[in-house]
Amino acid sequence: MEATKLSSAQIPKHVIQQRFRKPKENIPQTVEERNRIVHYIRNYVAEFNPVPPQPLDQLKEHADRLMEMMKLDPIYRDYVGVLINNEMWREQLASVPYEKRLLLLPKCLRVEEKCPAPFDEFGLLCKTCGLCTIQDLQGEAEKLGYATLVAEGSAIVMSLIQTGKIEAIVGVSCISVLERAFPYMEAAAVPGVAVPLLQDDCINTTVDLDWVWDYIHLTSDDKTRRLDLGSLREEVDFWFTPASLDLVMGSVDGQTEQIAREWLNRAGKRWRPFLAVAAFQALREDSNEPLPNDIKKIAIAVECFHKASLIHDDIEDQDAERYGEKTLHEEHGIAVALNVGDLLIGEGYRLLAACKVSPEQIAAMIKVASDGQRELCRGQGAELCWARNPTPLASRQVIDIFSKKTAPAFEVALQIGSIYADLEEYEECKDTIHAYSEALGIAYQIRDDISDLGVEGDTNDIEGLRPSLLLAVAHEKAKGENKAVLKQVWQRQIPEGWNTERIEALYAEVGATDRANILLETYKEEGIRCLRDLQNQNLKGLLRRVLGKIFNDTEIKGWCKEFEEKNGVMDGIRVEAPSEPAEPAMA
Repeated sequence: MEATKLSSAQIPKHVIQQRFRKPKENIPQTVEERNRIVHYIRNYVAEFNPVPPQPLDQLKEHADRLMEMMKLDPIYRDYVGVLINNEMWREQLASVPYEKRLLLLPKCLRVEEKCPAPFDEFGLLCKTCGLCTIQDLQGEAEKLGYATLVAEGSAIVMSLIQTGKIEAIVGVSCISVLERAFPYMEAAAVPGVAVPLLQDDCINTTVDLDWVWDYIHLTSDDKTRRLDLGSLREEVDFWFTPASLDLVMGSVDGQTEQIAREWLNRAGKRWRPFLAVAAFQALREDSNEPLPNDIKKIAIAVECFHKASLIHDDIEDQDAERYGEKTLHEEHGIAVALNVGDLLIGEGYRLLAACKVSPEQIAAMIKVASDGQRELCRGQGAELCWARNPTPLASRQVIDIFSKKTAPAFEVALQIGSIYADLEEYEECKDTIHAYSEALGIAYQIRDDISDLGVEGDTNDIEGLRPSLLLAVAHEKAKGENKAVLKQVWQRQIPEGWNTERIEALYAEVGATDRANILLETYKEEGIRCLRDLQNQNLKGLLRRVLGKIFNDTEIKGWCKEFEEKNGVMDGIRVEAPSEPAEPAMA
């Protein structure tokens, strides 16, 4: 199969084009740190349940306590206070219908020097030109039923509140404006959350867009919004301990099964079994009921399919390491590894067939699994056939391989979990699950390509002489001698005098790394957009949160009550400052 015969994926339009700007010094400087803080605050509010509205002096007391608990720089005090206030109002906001809410955006989010929008007495009249984030946020909110304003100042907001037509506010503003507006919000006792701008210079500002989108969509119709994704993932991880696997799969019979169980138990992120369980939780009638034993079979089946594909991929790609250890074929030989992979595929189908559900559900689950297997093999086959006659691939062709190699495993997990929960509901949402899984899979693989860069990368596509998005984009952008060098890399040859570090430096020089990051955000956005018309609020809300969980996984250790004996005491509360980002108790 020649490279020119590979199909090309259609890359979605990247609508939100927020510029990258350094946050002001009184804002935590990285999105990872900001996510860590908000997750910690969410736990704090759930633990101590402060009741809004809180006077400013009490809010500052909570902020000071959090600052001490997390050992944060005092310069972040006002920022922490805003986030605490948001979390106190979160449940009340969820209970207010969309049509009774106001989205208030600042005009400084626009690209001022290019913005064609005029103003009237109420604020900016967006022309949806695609240059900034305003059109996406405003358009999505209005589709849900929000009133929206792109304006500054509290007078308009207070007059709207006084009409009785607005019962909750989602706002974006700089911290200084929020401080001035706080007394009005407290006096009105209107549920309101405010996402702080990352700058306060009133021109071309930026914001944590994921947070704004989450607050816009927050609704009490989503019964999964309190679902503890961190604990759910920990529970799924526990199912892959040796004793748990034996309980679900039966005792081991022979050395081949022993090797297969050890491989299942080996390191891995377990995202696919987690997705299967998450989809089940979203679509079943009562997500508070204990998880049934059959969902464990489904989760393990999904991981069996995935781990089998890794064995075969490692052999086909001639990889010597995975998870920092020898690959299975390096450890036991190719013949044994192939046989173990085949056994795991059989185990996956055996577990699905053993579920106590209707014959129609069993048939649907097996069809989904087999369709996913075929698609995955097509994607791997495209790459293997390319390797026989390696020539440069366009970025669209690499993305098409990603959509076939990575997306099917996510889709199989979500679809099987949905089918087990409710076959009729699954039929209503399967097209959305397909679109979501494709965007998620492509984004996941792009992130893997990016994370492979550098000496601490998980693997290295350059050394492995494999197709990568970075190599494709770099080849498209490079000129002259650089293009010739990258063509040789595509032909699976490292040019004389070049090494991995120098080629990666070339990626950055021609802008390939920046382009890959933009495409990563594009596909994450596409995953969110494809949920717009999904009618099931539980699944819609959960899939939005799952996307954040996978791409912004933050860990928080040492929550106060868990470490009472070994932590210090402050104001009667035992605390421990985390030494590094860690898993949140709630996501």
